[in-house]
Amino acid sequence: MSVAGLLSEWSWGFGGWAVIGVGVALAYIVFGIAGFGTALVAGPILILFMPLSKIVPLLVLLDFVAAFGNLLPSRRDVAKPELLRLLPCMAVGCTLGVIFLLNLKSDLLLLLMGLFISAYAVYSLWIKARPAQLSAAWALPMGTVGGLFGALFGSGGFLYAIYLNSRLPKDAARATQSALISCSTVVRLSLFAVAGVYAELPLLMLALCLLPAMALGLWIGRRLTMRLSREAFVRLVTWLVLASGLALIGRYLST
Repeated sequence: MSVAGLLSEWSWGFGGWAVIGVGVALAYIVFGIAGFGTALVAGPILILFMPLSKIVPLLVLLDFVAAFGNLLPSRRDVAKPELLRLLPCMAVGCTLGVIFLLNLKSDLLLLLMGLFISAYAVYSLWIKARPAQLSAAWALPMGTVGGLFGALFGSGGFLYAIYLNSRLPKDAARATQSALISCSTVVRLSLFAVAGVYAELPLLMLALCLLPAMALGLWIGRRLTMRLSREAFVRLVTWLVLASGLALIGRYLST
């Protein structure tokens, strides 16, 4: 089948492609700065054009490329004991998330995504104090729920960040989070492949077409970290995420 034939499923017109490209670029600007959060930014935009069951596998493909690019420069700072503690829990959560994603009704997923995004934004904006050091036992709920949210909504990285930042120095926490998200993308990618999601060639072609937007976003994000306060920028983005989450809830209630 030709490239045009594979892309014929995505008949959005030039305006739609432009909006999607900008949304993906913005998402990976955030990823380049914070190391997670692509679905929180891109999800509310992409869901205007395709169902959530397509969005999450699409972003997993893009995250797979982006995460390893973030991991390579900082791999020596990874705290292996914490990584090994979280990985099994994350794998269980990812498996449950994929099952829910492929079997729940799309309108319910829309509401859940809106609630999830809004709750995350509210937490980020109002909980400013650094939490006390969490015990290693917290790896079980944080890893499992993080994996569940990662597979179901495309972003569970903030839970890994809460756990790791309470137990490790800044550089080690960031490096370990990058390694964990890299592993998470491999697990989710494998589960979606086994479920037959990537047998749809139009979805793979769409991911290929969006790689330049992803690369541009990462490039901008990495350079912004050298010029702007990461905390101030992420706070601004979080306000936008909150508005997007509330808009999704409103859209569900209006249907």
